[in-house]
Amino acid sequence: MKQKFLEKMKALKYRLANANDVETLVALINQAYRTDSGNSWTSEQNIVAGDRINAQQLQKTLAQENFYLFIAEATEDFQTHLVACIGLTFQADHVEIGTFCVDSHWQNKGIGKQVLNYAEKMAVERCPTLSHYEMWVLDSRTELIQYYARCGYAKTQHTEPYPLHANVGQPLIDLQLQQMSKPVLSGIS
Repeated sequence: MKQKFLEKMKALKYRLANANDVETLVALINQAYRTDSGNSWTSEQNIVAGDRINAQQLQKTLAQENFYLFIAEATEDFQTHLVACIGLTFQADHVEIGTFCVDSHWQNKGIGKQVLNYAEKMAVERCPTLSHYEMWVLDSRTELIQYYARCGYAKTQHTEPYPLHANVGQPLIDLQLQQMSKPVLSGIS
């Protein structure tokens, strides 16, 4: 059984998201971040209320020239399931990784690390001169910060207030965004 699952993980298919995916992606992102179901360890429901994203926000983001949203799909019992997504926003010398989630029913199976590795490789293929990867994590999410540290990311000295103006939920506790960074050279495998 374990071998069968490992074969499925290797069989993840990646593609760029498009306008036809918006409804499904909004459901995936909000389920992964704002509900506590399945094997979820990424839920923010106890620290942030409200949706993480809506269709209008996602459509606007997808329309940005410097943004790419990758979808990971797995086939199980002859059905294709959208299991994860990850976004890359290219800046002058770095890429910001965000909109990253794995369906809670598919978590704790190594998919997140596989998707993150794929995104890092795609970033370097798209822009070989990148110096580093960046991401922003809620400062209270110590388990997530530790996870990214195991993937080679380090906390920087830079934090920002929670973006209340962005309509990405209402904090239930005092929150800040913690910047994390990883040099590109250490991320190439």
